[in-house]
Amino acid sequence: MASPKTDNANGGGGGGGIKVINASLFRMGTKSMALTYNVLGFKTHHGLLEDVMDSPWTGIERAAEATWPSVWGKKFDIVTDLASPFAIELIKAYPDAKVVVVQRDFDKWWPSFKTEILDRVMTEPMATINGFIVWRVMGIRAVQAMRKVHFGFFGARNREEIARNARAKYDAYFDKIRRIVPEDRRLEYNLGDGWEPLCAFLGVPVPEGVEFPMANEKEAHQEEVKQRLGKFHMGTVKMFGPFILGLAVGVAGWMLLHRD
Repeated sequence: MASPKTDNANGGGGGGGIKVINASLFRMGTKSMALTYNVLGFKTHHGLLEDVMDSPWTGIERAAEATWPSVWGKKFDIVTDLASPFAIELIKAYPDAKVVVVQRDFDKWWPSFKTEILDRVMTEPMATINGFIVWRVMGIRAVQAMRKVHFGFFGARNREEIARNARAKYDAYFDKIRRIVPEDRRLEYNLGDGWEPLCAFLGVPVPEGVEFPMANEKEAHQEEVKQRLGKFHMGTVKMFGPFILGLAVGVAGWMLLHRD
């Protein structure tokens, strides 16, 4: 296997800001691409590869409200899923970065995106309940940030408007990326293309004897999300459990004292 490159413009390692922009959207193989970039030696951020507490939710929420700030600073070479709606802003902010375009067919992508991403932060009342738990118990505004990101990206105020605008916003996103990024700085990439075109574009050696990472099939993604929600809810039990137990004991005592 090739050694990771960490000390030049082509290799990764963090410390110099964004080197490669993964121009794609949620549920378009972002985790597979993140794992791939990591194998090639780039320091890569993906929401499901980081502890949920480490993702910059407050910065993402601010980015959804206004212009793109340097949410990740200089820690990562590549940011994937959580940065995907801001790919155009990143392209403008990092004019020397290479751009890898990964586009999934709309008709295959939209049902997966709607079920696995959108419904989880838009379906009431669970979205509000989970948002409150995660914010008040763990101090992170993940649900609130994701809602603002999607409302902003799709130019919508509710789920129905998101659905109506989805195809037009999808087309506009990829059309603009191709319009503003010259061909010599852009790679049109499909997950089935393997190592060679990606490594040639990024200027890194092809890993020897390493299978191309393929992750985040629907069932695996559901299990990962379930585990994270379980962590959030366990935090709620730990925080409010003693209060609930005390209340139950108090009520039981009152009932005993006031029995006929």
